Amino acid sequence: MLDKIIDLIRNNAGSAVVNNPSIPNEKNDKAIQQGGDSILNTLKNALAGGRLNDVLGYFKNGGSGNHELINEATNNYSKDLQANIGLDEREANDVAGKVIPSTMGQLANKTVDPSDNNFNIQDIFNQLSGGKTGGLNIGNLLNKFGGGKLDKDGDGDVDLQDLKSMFAGDGASGFLGSAKGFFNK
Repeated sequence: MLDKIIDLIRNNAGSAVVNNPSIPNEKNDKAIQQGGDSILNTLKNALAGGRLNDVLGYFKNGGSGNHELINEATNNYSKDLQANIGLDEREANDVAGKVIPSTMGQLANKTVDPSDNNFNIQDIFNQLSGGKTGGLNIGNLLNKFGGGKLDKDGDGDVDLQDLKSMFAGDGASGFLGSAKGFFNK
């Protein structure tokens, strides 16, 4: 999957990386690779931090708007460019702002596009989680629960408290209400 993200970044890197006099030609590939790493690490860290709802929302909405994960990946990439390529903060912010938002928008759009087989939501989540989502139908979760419905307590993450509230309450607000229809496919 990283190779496919690198290809997206390469397509978006033009004047920001490849034709940028601040980035020596011999460091172009490293700068592009770091962009892919920044995207993957941001998504992995969000999942590891219990922010499943944020990641599902990012993919469900096609990466549109000023999404928090896109901002995080952009900031991470900027820091990597400063530390590893030697760009100053202004240059790094400029490059990151040109590369990451467009790449992540394309990634999300391609992932939810049924006519594009290059990016599969299930494969992406399996890689991000280290294979721990193999038994879950991520596409079904995205369709049924994306956009805030898993965050039962409204605190911005999906955690044990949300799981507890899914099992508590009456049939309409507890587990039975949430799962109704989920397994009838």
